[in-house]
Amino acid sequence: MDTAERLIESTRALLWERGYTGTSPKAIQQRAGAGQGSMYHHFTGKPDLALAAIRRTAREMRAKAEELFSAPGTAVERVTAYLHRERDVLKGCPIGRLTQDPEIMADAELRAPVGETLDWLRERLAKLLAEGRERGELSAALDPATTAATIVATLQGGYVLARAAGSVEPFDQAIAGVLGLLAAPAGPR
Repeated sequence: MDTAERLIESTRALLWERGYTGTSPKAIQQRAGAGQGSMYHHFTGKPDLALAAIRRTAREMRAKAEELFSAPGTAVERVTAYLHRERDVLKGCPIGRLTQDPEIMADAELRAPVGETLDWLRERLAKLLAEGRERGELSAALDPATTAATIVATLQGGYVLARAAGSVEPFDQAIAGVLGLLAAPAGPR
């Protein structure tokens, strides 16, 4: 892995662990095993490096989600697979956690990939739920957009509850609850 890659990967890890405010250029350089000159050779500064790291995290998250959303099965099976996928619940969502960082939220450029990723997730889930509704797998009364927003809010809130409790149990309960709502009988069309 070249120096630029090590810097990006180190920044990704530190943003997830500490947030933007808690991530110093020195910490990035130490974790990457790179000097200050190397960092500034590849990036104009911390915001530029953080943007590259956030964009990469966002791309990877979308790709992992899309893999599950595009898999065979019913809409509910695919949503279930996504919600039950392996994740480090107690560390929180690497994108969702950034919404709690005031410096990220105050910088339109750094905030953009965060918002775009959460928007994409809601839109992709809404499309999947609409597909399930059209196939008769879900209630005809189900609103795909509001249900997708509920799923994303439950997922992000589940992370918060789990971190506060120091246990994955609240996260698992939140996921089970939202899936229970989706599993309600479709009823007559």
